[in-house]
Amino acid sequence: MSLFTPSREISAQTLVKGSRFIAHLIPLAEWERRLAELGEEHRKASHICTATREVASDNSINDRARDDGEPGGTAGRPILAVLVGAKIVDAGVAVVRYFGGTKLGTGGLARAYGGAAAEAVAVARLVEWHRIATRRLHAGFSDASTLEQLVAALPLTVTDRLYDETGTALIVEGPEAALNDPALAAFTASKKL
Repeated sequence: MSLFTPSREISAQTLVKGSRFIAHLIPLAEWERRLAELGEEHRKASHICTATREVASDNSINDRARDDGEPGGTAGRPILAVLVGAKIVDAGVAVVRYFGGTKLGTGGLARAYGGAAAEAVAVARLVEWHRIATRRLHAGFSDASTLEQLVAALPLTVTDRLYDETGTALIVEGPEAALNDPALAAFTASKKL
């Protein structure tokens, strides 16, 4: 089963019976910072309801939802349902609500929050999620060029180059599947970092 994550933050806005709902789909790496910023930017908002999905080290998915004062289950859970349905992980949605004067009822709230989250997901650029790992690869001086070419051909990023009397070591970062590429096996006498 493929999982997805947003390549960057995206937002979308909807209006429901005078209430304005602004949904922000945010990569988890930026979540805490952006949530604090949204709180500052939207001080007059009625609520900022959220849901996140994070892949744990054992590959289980930790889901969280928060209603921020809305009736229980009417905001966070519908937002979370959108993330689950779109198979989005390592991301969250924060929906800012400005009350428009008309009460929506519990069903209306659930539809509005879920709908706002769905609007943000619909306009987002999603990429396939991969667990990112770091590894040290070593090559003697005669094989350093071959190692550099192999790394360049894979979706890996060289974060550091180290040299000593035995050759060169590359610290590379990228999807675990790419780091386990058979062509790199000869160079992985080193350990995961």
